[in-house]
Amino acid sequence: MSKLVRYSVADGIAEIVLDRPPVNALSLSLIDALLAALQTAKDDAAVRAVIIGSAHKVFCAGLDLDIVRGKPAIETKGFLERLYFALNDIQYRMGKPTIAAIDGAARAGGMTIAISCDMIIAGDASTFGYPEIDVGLIPALHFVHLPRLVGKHQAFGPLFLGEPFDAATAFRMGLLSEVVPKGTALDRAREVARKLAAKSPIVMKIGRDAFMRAVDADYRRAIENAAESFSLVATTEDCQEGLNAFIEKRTPNYRGR
Repeated sequence: MSKLVRYSVADGIAEIVLDRPPVNALSLSLIDALLAALQTAKDDAAVRAVIIGSAHKVFCAGLDLDIVRGKPAIETKGFLERLYFALNDIQYRMGKPTIAAIDGAARAGGMTIAISCDMIIAGDASTFGYPEIDVGLIPALHFVHLPRLVGKHQAFGPLFLGEPFDAATAFRMGLLSEVVPKGTALDRAREVARKLAAKSPIVMKIGRDAFMRAVDADYRRAIENAAESFSLVATTEDCQEGLNAFIEKRTPNYRGR
């Protein structure tokens, strides 16, 4: 297993821990390591439930900006195919319940990983957000995800203001499964995972497969459209200006092109 992801199994529960300090910024290597860990859990008949967590205070801060800074659209789209399509595919076919355990900040691509799971359990000091708009990008995947989870009017503000929000707000929106005291998200995730792991594995697989089909709602085509839009935005002058301004710690000068 890659050094970027810790993988362990105990009592039928696989724990996948993101470990790219300091903030688990998503590189292609980290995404591939996560996908490999999920595939290992899927293929292991002894694994009955899966938890994704973090080795750091930040669950995941989102994309490593070098993925889109100065890159051609085709290269950016190649990364998105791993983060958007491959992650969705492995989760769709997992056949076992998956839980995101968050005790810190989740942003942008970190939200993608969390929302791909069946449940999200978060500590009450955790924060969430879609800051892409402030660096000249769009949270394209979440144009598909978030309105389906929380509704159009709840989704628009977080996606287009780019402002972070707390766990209580995320729970009220319907984004989280549970909010627990700070520092206890992983313990609670393990408790829930043990209950899920005690169920019949064949009944769980058939039931979860049926559930995933029921909530799919033409997801794949919508995600393909989102990936196209993200790749297009990433090649604009304003996007590159926003990314450079963020790196250089200055206010971006957008020109509308």
